[in-house]
Formats: sequence, C-alpha cells, structure tokens
Amino acid sequence: MFVSVGKKAPDFTLRASDKSQVSLKDYRGQNVVLLFFPLAFTGVCTKELCYMRDNLSEYEKLNAQVLAISVDSLFALDKWKQEQQFNFPLLSDFNKSVCKKYGVLYKDFVFEMKGVAKRSAFVIDRKGIVRYAEILENAGELPNFEAIQQTLKNLT
Repeated sequence: MFVSVGKKAPDFTLRASDKSQVSLKDYRGQNVVLLFFPLAFTGVCTKELCYMRDNLSEYEKLNAQVLAISVDSLFALDKWKQEQQFNFPLLSDFNKSVCKKYGVLYKDFVFEMKGVAKRSAFVIDRKGIVRYAEILENAGELPNFEAIQQTLKNLT
C-alpha cells in the first residue's frame, strides 16, 4: 500500500464530472472520505455510491466531504452522476496518476481491462493525514461504511 494510516495523504487535482478542477487541498479544515471505485454504470459501484448519496447527511454531520474517483472519463461520470443524482463530486483519474499515488490500481481486471481503480476508501482528517485506509482486492465487496463512520466520529 502506498498510502498508510498516520501519513500525509498525497495531494491531487482532478477534473470533476462538471469539468471543474478539484484539489484535495481545497478541503483542508474538513474531513474527507475519499472513495476509489472501478467503473461507472456497474452494479456494485452503483450500490456503493447510491449508499453514499442516500447517507450523505450523516457524513456532513461529521464535517466530512465525500469525493469519489475512477478512471472513467469525466463525460461518462457526468452522465452517470445525472442518472443517479449523486450529490458529491465524481472525479476522473483518466490518466491514472492519483490511483498510482494511492496504490489502488488493478494490474488486470475483468474482460482484459488493465489499470482500473480498486475499490478503496480513505478517511483524511482536517490536516490532510490519513486516518483510515481500506483497499479491496475483490471488486464485488463494499467498503466498511461502519468503520469509516466510526473513524470520522473519533475525529470530532
């Protein structure tokens, strides 16, 4: 794992689905739940992000901003965001630079795809320090949302 608990989270700037630039440093002073997911429009990814959409108020109460990253294009992310009415930024790491920094790329994925983001979750505190890290090898699993929320509660 390239990112470990207790260490500073690698900063990044990516394009969001609305074409704006979003940087991790923009959220200093606020906790961040950083989710990496394999591919838009797929079943488990939809389930994961719909869970976050439907429970966003719980994360906001814990002073947390949710950011979700995949290697999909910002155009695909925009279409998916509109269809699912996601209420947090979807960021395109099309060039895979952030996934590499965080150590969350599958070398080989389904259907001979290479370089797809592993389903992963990180909690980054107000000062930019990683307080929770979970990288799943099995894309069919979901992050441990209870552990994420408990980590956030411990930061308040």
